[in-house]
Amino acid sequence: MRRNQWASWGGRRSGGEQAEQHYLIEPRHLAGGGNLGHVTEFLRASGWKDASRSGGSVVFDSPDRTVRIGYDPHTQPGGWTISGHATGTAPAWHTTLGRRTPVEIVAGVTDALTQPRAAHAPNTWAPLEQQGWTSERGEDQSYEAVHPDNNSWLRYCQNERGQAVWWAGARTEHGQVWDAVFTPTTPLHLIEAFATTLADPQPVMRPRGHVPPTSRVRTTSVSVLPSQLTAWQQARVAAARAATWARFATTHPRNHRRAAGPHATAAGQRR
Repeated sequence: MRRNQWASWGGRRSGGEQAEQHYLIEPRHLAGGGNLGHVTEFLRASGWKDASRSGGSVVFDSPDRTVRIGYDPHTQPGGWTISGHATGTAPAWHTTLGRRTPVEIVAGVTDALTQPRAAHAPNTWAPLEQQGWTSERGEDQSYEAVHPDNNSWLRYCQNERGQAVWWAGARTEHGQVWDAVFTPTTPLHLIEAFATTLADPQPVMRPRGHVPPTSRVRTTSVSVLPSQLTAWQQARVAAARAATWARFATTHPRNHRRAAGPHATAAGQRR
C-alpha cells in the first residue's frame, strides 16, 4: 500500500469503531516479519491447497503439486522454505527466508509463483538500481547490490561447481536480522520478483508493540480503523481471486462457458 493511501486515515471513532495505533516503518527490510496472512491468504485465494496442521507449521501446495511453501515457527532457525519439484523441463530448486524476513518481501516470491511467468527475460538488478542501490563487481566474478543505508544487500557468486548462488539479507546495530538463500536452480524470475519487493521504497505497516527495537528505522504513527485494515486485506485477496478466475477462463474456455451457460440462458429469457 502506498504512503498517500494512508494519508486520509485517522480519527478516533467511526460507526462505533475504535481506531488503533499502527506504525509505518521504513526501510521495509528492517520492519520485522509481519502478519503471515499477507502471504497465506493470497495463496489460498489463488487456489493453493492449505495442507497446514492446527498448531503446527504452515504448508501450502500449488494446484499442480509442483511447489510447496512452508513456514515453521517452532524450530531454529525456522522461517520460510519454498521448494520446487523437478519437472520434465526444469530441475528441483529450493529457497529459504528467515522468520524475520518481512512478509511483504516474502510475497515477492510467493505471489510470483501464483502468476504466469512474464515473457521478458528477468533482470534481477534493475529494480535495485532504479531505487539507488549501489552495486559492485568482485574480482571473483561476484556481484553485489547494497541499499543506501548499507543495512541490506543482494549478492551473486558462483560456487565451486560454477553454479550461481544468490544470497540476500538485512542487519541492524544488533547484528543480522534475516537472510534469504536461493539455490543455483531457482528460477531467475522468482529472484527478480524478490528483488523488486526488497527494493520497494514504500513503508510497511506494523501494529503497536511490533516495531523492531532498532534506531535504524523511521516510523510514522497512523490511526487505523479495523474496518479499514480489513478492507485493505480483502482487496488483496479479491485481486488474487480475480486473477485466478481470469486464468481459468482463459485456459479452460469450454468449462468457463459451461459454468456461465445457465446465467446466460436466464439473461436471454429475461430479455
